[in-house]
Amino acid sequence: MSLSGRLICDCPSPGATRRLARQLGLLAMPGLVIALNGDLGSGKTAFVQGLAQGLAVPPDCYVTSPSFTLINEYPGRLPLCHADLYRLGEGADLEAIGLLERIEQQEALVAIEWAEAAAADLPPDHLAVHLEITGARRRRITLTAGGRRTENLLKDLAAAWRQDRISA
Repeated sequence: MSLSGRLICDCPSPGATRRLARQLGLLAMPGLVIALNGDLGSGKTAFVQGLAQGLAVPPDCYVTSPSFTLINEYPGRLPLCHADLYRLGEGADLEAIGLLERIEQQEALVAIEWAEAAAADLPPDHLAVHLEITGARRRRITLTAGGRRTENLLKDLAAAWRQDRISA
């Protein structure tokens, strides 16, 4: 379902979550910041794995949650900067860990797990992704645009998602 600036997708499996994110990765542009939030086990890392597929990150670069390293970077059509702020908690200092610089460079796609910890430092036109557990394997994913650029991206993603659901 698509509302102005919002896309809600029900994903029946981790594979569907990755497919949705893969489509987003295929459409992504440099400088896109994706703020991922949801409970433990809701699929944030699976979502980033799908993004990596859409960004053509080489298959030998296994995408894992950077819970202890805080930031992982992967080469691809666009570089993927994957951060996990779980251990830092609210008020995380993005500058101290080097994430603010990566956001400001606007060269990579930046995906941030537990992004609510750094909400004040996110650019206004970021894409908020909330993952909700609705069953053992099912997830409801709500993507919300922060501005015109991400709203246009969501329109394209909604069309691609509808097409994927029809052809699946």
